[in-house]
Amino acid sequence: QVQLVESGGGSVQAGGSLRLSCAASGRFASLNSMGWYRQAPGRQLELVYSIADLGDTTHAKSVQGRFSISRDSAKTTVYLQMNSLKPEDTAVYYCHANVLNYGASASSDYWGQGTQVTVSL
Repeated sequence: QVQLVESGGGSVQAGGSLRLSCAASGRFASLNSMGWYRQAPGRQLELVYSIADLGDTTHAKSVQGRFSISRDSAKTTVYLQMNSLKPEDTAVYYCHANVLNYGASASSDYWGQGTQVTVSL
């Protein structure tokens, strides 16, 4: 089993910055990817940024040039740096991890509890 603990988030004015952190703990064979999704009221869950085990990243076009993802040397904590925030970035942000557990033949998805990010004008 994997536990994801998120921190960061909060309220900020447009143009401001926030940083989200997510730490994965537990026993697992491999951590294939970690990243962040978000869900705004009335909208579907969408990928914000993710980083795979070998370091390749994927992100939403809407955050291009404003957000970045990084991780610690152990690859078990990821950080989402969010700059130049816009009101449309307001959402609940969820940490996600795709993990291969010991003895499993397929990987599993895990989610954090979510953290609110609110951007006001």
